[in-house]
Amino acid sequence: MTTTDVTVAVDGAIGRITFTAPDRLNSLDAEMLETVTNEVARLDADPAVRVIVLSGEGRAFSAGANIVAYEKVGDLDATLFGLGPAARAILETRTPVISLVPAVAAGAGLSLALAADYVLVADDAKLLLAFGGLGLMPDGGATSLVVANIGRARALRLALTGEKISGATAAEWGLVSESVAAEAFSARADELIAHLASLAPDGTALTTAAITDAALDLDATLDREERGQHALLRTDDFAEGLAAFREKRRPAFGR
Repeated sequence: MTTTDVTVAVDGAIGRITFTAPDRLNSLDAEMLETVTNEVARLDADPAVRVIVLSGEGRAFSAGANIVAYEKVGDLDATLFGLGPAARAILETRTPVISLVPAVAAGAGLSLALAADYVLVADDAKLLLAFGGLGLMPDGGATSLVVANIGRARALRLALTGEKISGATAAEWGLVSESVAAEAFSARADELIAHLASLAPDGTALTTAAITDAALDLDATLDREERGQHALLRTDDFAEGLAAFREKRRPAFGR
């Protein structure tokens, strides 16, 4: 199955959802997020599918929300508020989900990658919470996912500074499951996909659900993020952040 900027395919026990907008680093729009939400659920309901793979075509997993495509702030609602349901679909699957990040995962793209049960990154990949520079807050479950993985201090460091960290650093901190050298990435991805597909479905489903429930209050997280982001999208600071992003300059907030 192919939709606009997303390809979905099943190969035996492997279901693959691939972002296919490499010309814009797989930045996400509302249609892409809706496709992810629906197709993750569809693949999860297929008893033949034993692992779901999330990836991006080209050199990025996803550079975040495609904010430059919108002229009016209100038009961004469908995209930014589609992120929570997509993250929820990934986090609540019975089928194990692996995200593959060979190069870039930023903002909303990083949120989706971290929602997976296993996150494989290349050592030289670049990961960042690119929200603060727009006057926004992390969403897609990231406010809890990042804290659960690396703790409050490092989560605030990433959120407040917008710092890019390498895949190797992300693995060292515990933000992601594993990092490998770029030249070994494809082989390791294939190995992990085969392993996850070989696991007992019921045991895996109960394991991932129990660990996710122990680490996250998903309902409260997504509700808090949606309310906060809705308010922030209507601020002068976000308008300034968006203008600065488009004009490739530093924003001047609080004027």
